[in-house]
Amino acid sequence: MGWKTLDDMDLNGKRVLVRVDINVPLVDGVVTDSTRIRRIAPTVRDILAAGGKPILLAHFGRPGGERRENLSLNQLIPTLERAFETIVRFAADCVGEGAKEAASTLQPGDVLLLENTRFHAAETKNDPDLAAGMAELGDIYCNDAFSAAHRAHSSTEALARLLPACAGRLMQAELEALESALGAPERPVAAIVGGAKVSTKLELLGNLVEKVDYLIIGGGMANTFLWAKDLSVGVSLAERLMKDIAAEIMAKAETTGCKIVLPCDIVVTEKFESHAPHQILPVDQCPENGMILDAGPESVKVIHTIFEESKTLIWNGPLGAFEFEPFDAATNAAALKAAALARAGQLTAVAGGGDTVAALNASGAAGDFTYISTAGGAFLEWMEGKTLPGVAALEN
Repeated sequence: MGWKTLDDMDLNGKRVLVRVDINVPLVDGVVTDSTRIRRIAPTVRDILAAGGKPILLAHFGRPGGERRENLSLNQLIPTLERAFETIVRFAADCVGEGAKEAASTLQPGDVLLLENTRFHAAETKNDPDLAAGMAELGDIYCNDAFSAAHRAHSSTEALARLLPACAGRLMQAELEALESALGAPERPVAAIVGGAKVSTKLELLGNLVEKVDYLIIGGGMANTFLWAKDLSVGVSLAERLMKDIAAEIMAKAETTGCKIVLPCDIVVTEKFESHAPHQILPVDQCPENGMILDAGPESVKVIHTIFEESKTLIWNGPLGAFEFEPFDAATNAAALKAAALARAGQLTAVAGGGDTVAALNASGAAGDFTYISTAGGAFLEWMEGKTLPGVAALEN
């Protein structure tokens, strides 16, 4: 671990610039899902408890470098105050004299929210001058926005190099969970990678076959691999032009000792809709007009056995068309099994990605996973083995 946490910093009396992700859904000025705000609350509370003065930096939407009132962060103040249980003051810019005055007069126990960093076009260009203007407002930099750590922006990368820097509680939890899952995991390690397209996860698959013992492939991606094994997939979603790439990944797995696990039985229908008539067939018996929408019960038994043999699981993507019953069966069954093992302390289960989180929440398993990342792109890039600029800046 080459980065510091809040516990390593003397926060008493210090102004702490905290980069957060509060890019929450807003309808008619009302926050409809405050999950991201609630998850940064421990960082803010710990800074306040240590005598520090939290000053929040955040983006909201994509204003393209223009000031747009419908994307102003002042709309979030009521939700922030409920989450932090304290007064949240507001500065109409994230740099400049008004921001300086607000930061210098911030009272102990209060929080200051700076205006949308992306109102400045320089933010997304990682402009050092903009970062220097932000640095004038604080004494310490704390990044608590893992979900934005894959972006080299002024408030996530350049600023971290100008002040003593550390990770916030959410960032710390994300990094520790991912390190336990891929950096130095307890073996055997299993990974589930699902979703529609192989082409969007080539780097991920290439990295995982070098790091995990079992690579379970589901969803439309599995159909592409079945096609590469010269099995019929009917009219199923499959990237037929990726046949050679899928074959190369399977060949690479043989050299690294990674076992790629594909469905051994399939749930087939002719209609892409809920409760469509369907049948369970061996994987090599998909009819010409058949559409594979889920892995079958025998495949689930194989996955359960792998989970029982594994010590670590990392999950990204559903096993089937989980939005439509009954084609959510494999995803739900696997999720509940992983959750039970994690609850019993037999498996470290880490998951992330939008569809993954939605599927695990729908199954009722999410609460028992060891860790679920709310990050999308950052989670995927970490799994791909890429260096995240926002994390690298903390390490330096």
